[in-house]
Amino acid sequence: MGEHGHPYSPAELELLGFVPQRLSQGEILAPFLGASLLVALAVWLISGRCGCRSSKADRLLMCWWAFTGLTHILLAGHFLFTPDLFSRENPSYFDELFKEFSKGDSRYAARDNAIVALEVVTIGFKGPASLLAVYAIASRKSYSRILQFAVCLGQLYGCLFYFVTAYLAGFNFWASPFYFWAYFVGANSSWVVVPTLIAARSWKKISAAFRAEKALGVQRAYDWLAAAAGPGWRHARFPPEPGSTDAVKSSVSTGPG
Repeated sequence: MGEHGHPYSPAELELLGFVPQRLSQGEILAPFLGASLLVALAVWLISGRCGCRSSKADRLLMCWWAFTGLTHILLAGHFLFTPDLFSRENPSYFDELFKEFSKGDSRYAARDNAIVALEVVTIGFKGPASLLAVYAIASRKSYSRILQFAVCLGQLYGCLFYFVTAYLAGFNFWASPFYFWAYFVGANSSWVVVPTLIAARSWKKISAAFRAEKALGVQRAYDWLAAAAGPGWRHARFPPEPGSTDAVKSSVSTGPG
């Protein structure tokens, strides 16, 4: 505990009425990790039995979106709506969780404006949209890929905002190198790596859908022209192979230039 009555950095950070952490690191992290695994397991099992015929990849995505959505809503909600969480005489589990995490980023303890703004976006958009993504994947909604891509961009922007503002503000918010790598970098890296992979996958799926729609539109236009031109064109190959009768007909009908 520092001279200002708290374990955070910078040491001169003032936290009026600070109540020291009562739970150990293990007593805080074990329930969080256990609950996270339980949520993922429940979604995996339910998605395999509800008859939605989702692929394993989609079921894994549902697990991720359920975990990240609940994490965003519960943690951001508690932080925003409990401004005295560091000074309560009878702290809750979530109070203790933020006291532990603040060893890696004391801006939470100081209620830094950048962190508050970030968490407002988290609970207002990223959390609900993540849970909506679970429903969209399970129901095979047409907007599923676009929604996932949009939420991933929001998460990546949030991480960029989080790290850049820390750098601009002095980059000295962790109690030790361990907390820097374990909490500031490690705990946040999941929302960099996973959204990047999901965004890339969603981009490929969306692009493939547009290519298929474009090809279908061209084929429909060709079928319409073939029907208008007469019965002899109905079985023409599209696109015609070079040197074939269809290709010769096409070149004759279009003419030079």
